[in-house]
Amino acid sequence: MTLRSNTDPGQDPGLDWARIAGFTMVITFHVGAVLLLLAPVNPPATDAEADDVTQVVIIEPPPPPPPPPPPPPEPEQPPEIKELAPPQPSPLPPPPDDPPVVFDTPSPMDTPAPPPAPPAPPAPPASIEASVDVSSRAMNPPRYPPAAVRSGITGTVVLIVSVDANGNVTDVTVERSSRNRDLDRAAVQAARKWSFNPAMVDGVASAGLVRIPVDFNLD
Repeated sequence: MTLRSNTDPGQDPGLDWARIAGFTMVITFHVGAVLLLLAPVNPPATDAEADDVTQVVIIEPPPPPPPPPPPPPEPEQPPEIKELAPPQPSPLPPPPDDPPVVFDTPSPMDTPAPPPAPPAPPAPPASIEASVDVSSRAMNPPRYPPAAVRSGITGTVVLIVSVDANGNVTDVTVERSSRNRDLDRAAVQAARKWSFNPAMVDGVASAGLVRIPVDFNLD
C-alpha cells in the first residue's frame, strides 16, 4: 500500500502519522488473532475436574459400651461352730457268770435219742406158681447180641415175669443182671414173646410170677 502525500515532493515529509496508525492497527489485529489461536479450546475444564472430586467422610464407630459393674462381694459366712458331744461314761464291766448248776439225774434233753429203726424187709413176692411153656420158649430163644459174641461175653440173666390169669405177660423185670446191658435186654425181649401157664389157686387160674434163668453161652 502506497500512501501519497499532498505535500510537495521537494519538501521534507516528516512523520506520517496516518501511516504509523495504519501499521499499528494491522499489527494489533494480527497479535489478537495469534492470541485467539493460542488460547485453549476448553477453558472450563478446571470446573469439570473440580466436579469429579469425590469427598470421603470417615465416620468413626461409636465407643464400646462400658463393662458391667462387678458383682457385689458375697457376705462372709460366720465360722461353723462345732458342737462337742458331752463325754460318755465308760461302760461298766458285765457281772461274772453264775457257776453252772450240776444235777445228779440227767434231764430228758441230755438223754441220747434211740437209733433209728432198721428198714422193713421187702415184701415177699407173690406166689411163684406160674410156669413157662417149654415149647414156646424153644420157638423163641433169646437172640445173642452180635457185639457180645465178638467180644466173647457170656452170662446168666434171672428174670421175674408177671403173668395174668390168661397166661399173658404183663411185666418183666431183671432180678439178677448178667452185668452186661445187651444180654439183659435180649433176655427181657425174648421173655415177652413166650407163653405161660397161669398159677392155680383152689383150682382156679389166677395171676402169678415166674422166675426164669436165661443163659448166654458161646459153646
